[in-house]
Amino acid sequence: MSDDDSSGWQLTESDPGVFTELLKRLGVPYIVDDLYSLEPESLAALQPVHALIFLFKWVPELASDKSNDNAGHYDTDFPGFFAHQTVNNACATLAVINALGNIAPLTAGPQLMDLMNFTTGMDPQTCGMAITSADWLREAHNALSPPSSISLDGLDLPKKSEDAYHFVVYLPALGSLYELDGLKPYPVRHGEFDGSGEGWLKKAREVIENRIGSYPIGALEFSLLALRDDPLPAMRTRLDVLQGSVEDAEFVDLMNKISNENSKRERWAFENSVRRHNHIGLAHALLLALAKAGKLDLAKAAAQRGMKEYLERRKEMGLDMDES
Repeated sequence: MSDDDSSGWQLTESDPGVFTELLKRLGVPYIVDDLYSLEPESLAALQPVHALIFLFKWVPELASDKSNDNAGHYDTDFPGFFAHQTVNNACATLAVINALGNIAPLTAGPQLMDLMNFTTGMDPQTCGMAITSADWLREAHNALSPPSSISLDGLDLPKKSEDAYHFVVYLPALGSLYELDGLKPYPVRHGEFDGSGEGWLKKAREVIENRIGSYPIGALEFSLLALRDDPLPAMRTRLDVLQGSVEDAEFVDLMNKISNENSKRERWAFENSVRRHNHIGLAHALLLALAKAGKLDLAKAAAQRGMKEYLERRKEMGLDMDES
């Protein structure tokens, strides 16, 4: 969620490349992938899945625990790791930490392991304060956030309320599905799951679909990510075993999967580099070049036409013209 009380934490995007880079910086051998479907086939392709990271539009009317009979129950005696969100804008990284803290055994870099050991035995509020006070963690988080290069302070512009979005985690613990939401006082237990078949993911699908169903029909303010093992090491190990069978169908399929994974990592790396770059200088140089060439007015008129057409399309779709 976003507000003035960010304590130096910047907003991050719900993007698998951002989360995977954060895990890499934390020394954790996992990746995060987009989930476009909760169907068994989609989930099976990503196994093993350790947790689901769910982004949703925060609506005060739906935030009440009494707003949904299937919202689960607080577990005041949860023995696992749970930290409160004590500053705004940190919910993405806090969701990751809450997930990692309940994976055993956890492989991570020395800084994260020291932080996890330091917070052992702390209550959720103190734990959250300790996490968000870690300068190195805030720097790792902010390194993947777009730079804030323009300040509108002092211009007396009318303030416009913005939609707030929030990250929570769903994961298995003690034979039950749990929801870890840093804005809630305790972890939420959604009941036991059958360990056979899909296991905890079947229960998670039911809970998440029910939650999405509490929003207006057609609402799209959601994103779902899967925290999973990095598949590349296992793929490469299997490829070494199959090296003498280059004509084998499994070998060809494995080569294609490795190629797709590498392409995905390259795309993530490029997008993260663009995400971190300050483009204000480039935009200024382009505008200056257009002005010197006498083409700025034409470009401005074309942009205004494009915006007018965009607003008209939104109006035809019945969308709020103040939304963006």
